[in-house]
Amino acid sequence: MRKLVHLCCLLMLGGYQCYAQNNNAGSATSNMANTAGVPAATNIRQAKSPVILPNNRVMFSIKAPDAKKLQIDLGKKYDMQKDSSGVWTVTTDSIGEGFHYYSLLIDGVAVADPASESFYGMGRMASGIEIPFSGGGYYAEKDVPHGDVRIKKYYSAKAKAWRRVFIYTPPGYDFKTGEKFPVLYILHGGGEDERGWANQGKTDVILDNLIAEKKAKPMLVVMPDANFSGAGFSEDYLLAVEAEIKESIIPFIEKNYHTKNDALHRALAGLSMGGLNTLYTGIKNNNMFSYLGVFSSGWIMPMQDKIASAQYDYLKKNQLQVNTNLKKFWIAMGGKEDIAYNNCQAMLAKLKELNINYTYYEYPGGHTWPVWRNNLYHFAPLLFQ
Repeated sequence: MRKLVHLCCLLMLGGYQCYAQNNNAGSATSNMANTAGVPAATNIRQAKSPVILPNNRVMFSIKAPDAKKLQIDLGKKYDMQKDSSGVWTVTTDSIGEGFHYYSLLIDGVAVADPASESFYGMGRMASGIEIPFSGGGYYAEKDVPHGDVRIKKYYSAKAKAWRRVFIYTPPGYDFKTGEKFPVLYILHGGGEDERGWANQGKTDVILDNLIAEKKAKPMLVVMPDANFSGAGFSEDYLLAVEAEIKESIIPFIEKNYHTKNDALHRALAGLSMGGLNTLYTGIKNNNMFSYLGVFSSGWIMPMQDKIASAQYDYLKKNQLQVNTNLKKFWIAMGGKEDIAYNNCQAMLAKLKELNINYTYYEYPGGHTWPVWRNNLYHFAPLLFQ
């Protein structure tokens, strides 16, 4: 165990090198030079591994001579092989385009790869890899007017603490004197926080491009922290997020930013756990939000039977009001491989039975950020029209 801790410390301190950076890596360096791949855009500066090959397979290389077993965990675990100089390598299967979390497993212990940028996901700091996207470049940085992502502190009455919120403001926000903007409030998934949509989600790039192409209205996008410790997926947790949004976040935004402060100019959306928050808060507060976006979510059965039944009872009694107030109730899934797919389909069947209007959309890719980026890209143009 002492050796394992020592090895982990060395790695976290940069005590290993990607083999292309190591003068003693020998044949491994030669192999890297002979590949047709390129370092991932998410690598730290000058790191040569991981390398993305033309078919979206990924080559990883790590120098860790004292490790007994190394693996790369990209949802699927890949065993790495060690050469005589202590360099471990592996090449993965083809990986889907877009952003993916991954971990380096050192003798079974998951750590962030020091050669890659780290992101808060899976309830901890994890490595992330960006696979180049060839589907139109809607989250590629382009020569268009750019908005800002601002980080602000506000006092949370529910948490009784100061919290951060990330806020996207559209291009020219500070110079459009007297103009007020609609607001999309968007929530992260479980194990993530207010950084998720700004960093992993590329919200600013997606909105910049949509606004430049006049496909979406200029809007603010508010990305809060929806975590409350010890609450899990219980109704107490859902109530806490509802209170946070209504009592702290919306008042803070509407006091400090140029916003249109009515239901027709407010939207609420979220992915996975954030989708549950959107269902719970958005449907019964349909007098506050005219647009709801639920990404990769649906009531968790049987865990949330009681919560779901109460919401369906509300919808049955208020069907006309909900259909009138919600200009768009947009539900999206990452195809059948999405872990929330069955829960979502059960919910859709119930909504259909209750004659609740909704729009359903699928984009293959499972329960991952490539899917949620695509969801935002298709949802944002529907807002505030």
